[in-house]
Amino acid sequence: MTKNLINLLAKEQVFPIIRKKDPQQVVDIAHALIDGGIKILEINVENPTIYSAIEEISKEVTVCAGGIITTLQAESAIDAGAKILSSPIFHMNLVKLSKNKQIPFIAGASTANEAYDAWKVRVPLIKLYPIKALGGALYVEDLLRPMPFLNVLAQGNVKLSEVPSYIKAGAMAVGVGRDFYEGCSFAEISKRAEYILKELKG
Repeated sequence: MTKNLINLLAKEQVFPIIRKKDPQQVVDIAHALIDGGIKILEINVENPTIYSAIEEISKEVTVCAGGIITTLQAESAIDAGAKILSSPIFHMNLVKLSKNKQIPFIAGASTANEAYDAWKVRVPLIKLYPIKALGGALYVEDLLRPMPFLNVLAQGNVKLSEVPSYIKAGAMAVGVGRDFYEGCSFAEISKRAEYILKELKG
């Protein structure tokens, strides 16, 4: 199961991240992304009401629960239908829970040591976060040069126009948040999704 979901991310290459405090806004943005062809997305757990949005959207596409830092959040997200867990941190409690529940875990890392430690305990995908502050696509390239075996997701204030450069640098996938939907109509969100998917598939 882990391999299939990671393969789906690798195939899609772009990973929308929805961060909103209102579950209805989350659902509406998710539907617009789905209409544009998105098959996997992250819903950030901003507060406990967001689990209802995860429950609704997980019936349509693969949902990753993001911003997970406690096992309680992780368990609630899994109960709501999340198929992947994502965290800004690398914590062994979350690694253990994901293995027990057989749910893929995307661990956050910002240094070479953190990324290597996550790989050693078989975290399937390592989120380089916040990638913009770390140096952008060049950081991905520099990190992967000595450790090409790492599967990395670049995330943190990335613009849609920058996604191809991160893929070229070696990222398996790229997380894009606000630039997908902030200030956009739902029709425009769908168009953005269609455009980036088409561009990445060449």
